[in-house]
Amino acid sequence: MQVVKSYLNGEGSQSAISKKYKLRSRTQLMNWVRKYQKTGDISDLRGQNGGNNGLKNLLKGRPRTKFDSMEEELEYYKAQVAYLKKQYPNL
Repeated sequence: MQVVKSYLNGEGSQSAISKKYKLRSRTQLMNWVRKYQKTGDISDLRGQNGGNNGLKNLLKGRPRTKFDSMEEELEYYKAQVAYLKKQYPNL
């Protein structure tokens, strides 16, 4: 945030501020400035579950099968194994 404010206050050129704050390139500075001007913030939410990413992953794919008891679950898996054995008898 300090880097962006330094640039916007006219404390130096892109290159000078990039060197002062030891940024890898002035492109990074310009990306931060653009983001700050657009949203007023430059927070990086990657890896912090920023948004509904967790919820979206839960809703993908087939609905989960729910079992009332362990016996019911066991019967379900036995039926799956029997089906697969019938489909692939050579394995």
